[in-house]
Amino acid sequence: MAHSLPLLPDVLRPTLDHHLAQWRAAADAAGLASELPSLSDEFQQQLPQVLAGSDYVAEQLRRDPALAWRLLEDGLLLRSLHGGEMRSMLQHELQDVADEDVLAQRLRRFRQLHQVRIIWRDLTRVAVLAETTRDLSDMADVCIDEAYRWLYAQTCVALGEPCSSNGEPQHMVVLGMGKLGAFELNLSSDIDLIFAYPEPGETQGGRRSLSNQEFFIRLGQKLIKALDAPTVDGFVFRVDMRLRPYGDSGALVFSFDALEQYYQSQGRDWERYAMIKARVVAGDQAAGADLLAMLKPFVYRRYLDFAAIDALRSLKQMIQREVQRKGLQDNVKLGSGGIREVEFIGQAFQLIHGGRDRALQQRPILAVLQTLAANNYLPASAVEELSAAYCFLRDTEHALQAVDDRQTQMLPTDALGQARIAFMLGFADWASFRERLDQERNTVARHFAGVIADPDEDEAEPLAPHADWLPLWEGTLDEEQALEQLTEAGFDDAVAALRKLNSLLASGRVKSMQRLGRERLDVFMPRLLGMAAEQENPDLALERVLPLIEAVARRSAYLVLLTENPSALRELLVLCSASPWIAEQITRYPVVLDELLNAGRLYRPPEPDELADELRQQLLRIPEDDLEQQMETLRYFKRAHILRVAASEIAGTLPLMKVSDYLTWIAEAILQQVLKLAWREMVSRHGQPARADGSRCDMDFIVVGYGKVGGIELGHGSDLDLVFVHDGDPQSETDGAKPIEGSKFFTRLGQRIIHMLNTQTVSGALYEVDMRLRPSGDSGLLVSSLTSFARYQREEAWTWEHQALVRARPLVGCPRLSERFAALRAEVLGRTRDELSLARGVASMRQKMRDNLGTSATAAGTNDDAFTAARLFDLKQDAGGIVDIEFMVQYAVLAWSCRYPELLRYTDNIRILDELHNAGLIAGEDVHRLQEAYKAYRAAAHRLALQKQPGKVSGDQFHDFRHGVIKLWQQMLPPPEPGPSV
Repeated sequence: MAHSLPLLPDVLRPTLDHHLAQWRAAADAAGLASELPSLSDEFQQQLPQVLAGSDYVAEQLRRDPALAWRLLEDGLLLRSLHGGEMRSMLQHELQDVADEDVLAQRLRRFRQLHQVRIIWRDLTRVAVLAETTRDLSDMADVCIDEAYRWLYAQTCVALGEPCSSNGEPQHMVVLGMGKLGAFELNLSSDIDLIFAYPEPGETQGGRRSLSNQEFFIRLGQKLIKALDAPTVDGFVFRVDMRLRPYGDSGALVFSFDALEQYYQSQGRDWERYAMIKARVVAGDQAAGADLLAMLKPFVYRRYLDFAAIDALRSLKQMIQREVQRKGLQDNVKLGSGGIREVEFIGQAFQLIHGGRDRALQQRPILAVLQTLAANNYLPASAVEELSAAYCFLRDTEHALQAVDDRQTQMLPTDALGQARIAFMLGFADWASFRERLDQERNTVARHFAGVIADPDEDEAEPLAPHADWLPLWEGTLDEEQALEQLTEAGFDDAVAALRKLNSLLASGRVKSMQRLGRERLDVFMPRLLGMAAEQENPDLALERVLPLIEAVARRSAYLVLLTENPSALRELLVLCSASPWIAEQITRYPVVLDELLNAGRLYRPPEPDELADELRQQLLRIPEDDLEQQMETLRYFKRAHILRVAASEIAGTLPLMKVSDYLTWIAEAILQQVLKLAWREMVSRHGQPARADGSRCDMDFIVVGYGKVGGIELGHGSDLDLVFVHDGDPQSETDGAKPIEGSKFFTRLGQRIIHMLNTQTVSGALYEVDMRLRPSGDSGLLVSSLTSFARYQREEAWTWEHQALVRARPLVGCPRLSERFAALRAEVLGRTRDELSLARGVASMRQKMRDNLGTSATAAGTNDDAFTAARLFDLKQDAGGIVDIEFMVQYAVLAWSCRYPELLRYTDNIRILDELHNAGLIAGEDVHRLQEAYKAYRAAAHRLALQKQPGKVSGDQFHDFRHGVIKLWQQMLPPPEPGPSV
């Protein structure tokens, strides 16, 4: 609405004068004429604009002149109602109701009072759209619920009380659908209701026993009559029961089990669409919440529901056909660009994505639109346009209905009606209003056309390019023709490609597909073949994607996803062609196909704070006790983000160091939430553990990362080297209902964390966890106190364990304990050591590793004959490789950090080498050589991992790097002495 009203048009002056004269005459007849001057100035100022707009308000004031004074009592026209106030007002009106006729009269007069109040506040701009729709919905809620409660009590007196099989009294549940369910009721809306009751049983205490269903049918009939039947006072709300199972031919009331069985076995897609907005508006709220929880799996599929697209497209086409009917174009709800199309846009995304994204499981359309923008389903600009258009259209709808309290969304065709609507909406004339209305509707229609558009709609050619492949897939071509088509399309080995296609057709999964799934496969495969032919290597693209197609054959919604989103199919082919590792990951976990829908997001992994916040937000949407869904969410988060990192690495938009950073940040975000979930579960079961001083621990626990995760160098498929440390009192008991000793608490906490990380679900495991670096290895305690960890490191740890400590850092957990761990690490690593003895110990350990893990030709390390193409180079273990660089860095930290504590600042090799250069301990050119070699080796290892190949390259690769590393090794670390080393 505009912010101020224009001057009253001349055409409306007679209407206003007529209404004012009638009201004053009625007031005079009622003996109230002398009281008119007592009405407030604000009322007197607002009265003309309300009467000029609304014949309904004028008629109510004429019939009951005292209504004006009642409305001004307690400032009802000038303020918003607070929560529960409308219910209190109706309860006051109904407190002495004696029979159903009086109930009907009181309800109708209550509705008249508040209808006038709501229209008045809407037309005078005192109330915004959200308040108007909320007040109307609240009025419906309290009228339905208070009428139900009165009628329930009376019906129990007459027929007995309905009870469950174990004798518990039962109430009905009244579901409000549509705009009522979403708190979006309009001024003259019907209310769509569904009646239900918890379980079969019989009435008790009546003259004869009735089934619960019969009792609630009679009660439902009385409730409908109390609200819907026209009397001299009008009606309360028109009630529509056609959304119940089987519509008008179905029973008026169903048990919960009957409803669940109906929706599971016979529920149609339009019923899912309608059920999105279902809300308990009256009756037993607690039982109603249970009912909605039972029905939620019907409404929201567990994962992405692209199978709903066909139904939504049919509904969209029905809307478009209906719009074309004569006369509907001037309907602001049903016409092109109308209210219904905005609602369709929001609810389409809810049906498709709402099963996995719980933020979309809400009712009000404006809130849904904001979520679509916040979660990147729609551009923010589109949501802003749709929201503004929706508000304007709803304001227009209210203006149309305020005139005569009539359920209409049709624009007026007469000059008086047009002038009235323009005036109420703040426009100088009809032309300026209509220009704005057309602008908003064109905006909505444009966005509506883009929702679930048919991927073939925009094809300029008579046949889409993929249509050429249909005969080959359907088998109507003979083998020679099929091979010719494949060859002409660019397949190098047409025979192998055809064999793979025939193998897919003959596979058990395809043969056992149901009719609908097979139809989807037949629609999809020509698209796949056409797009595969566009790839640089069609043979490779087809070879790597077909296993995915076979894997999802029985979950054909994924085929719909790729059919409906050609850009996603193209991204899939590009990524699978580039990396068999990615192809395998998507085949194993096809749920991540959703990530291909947004190429901009796919190739832009988020920053660490964004990662942590995204995961936190996703888990907040899941009930705390739903551990299964929490674990699935963690796994999807990891799969999705690792796919994004790999895609960015392949595209060249993410350099090696950033790849490792992101993979490490993903692990940290997951560990943070796993620790939080495990801690919450343990504390809820056993209470909080104690510290040595008797105070209670607030998660005095840290997860320490070693190796690649500690050094911020995770790769694809890396496991996590972890150590758990706590700072509680091992002997003191927890303070919960089932107390246990602190040592047991922290051990079970560690076990819980490992279980959450290691457990195989349908989405795989999160991470493989290696705990062998803890004190005493596999024979040591799973979780160490900081005191015992410190004692071990100071008194018992071997040199290789101190080497490992160089790359150790707290990942998640208690900040205070993390600081103490860091101080202990600095103390242990910074002690003075005999450099020669240390060098020999490090060299001895390295030689053992080469002997056991390196390639046989280069185990000795320095022979130039090994640097030939015929002999492989193990990037990690062979002489001059990754581990040599790591060992040199670790030796340098252990030998020199006693004098140069800045060497302890970082845990990753690249930055430690920078510090060695800054301290003047290694020459700049040598540091540069080591860093470049290290990055080159790791980049090659990453590329090989994405190709599912071992970390070995031709022996003549990296010749200069290897020579340089070996030369520096020989300078820093002399050959080990014969015999055992410590």
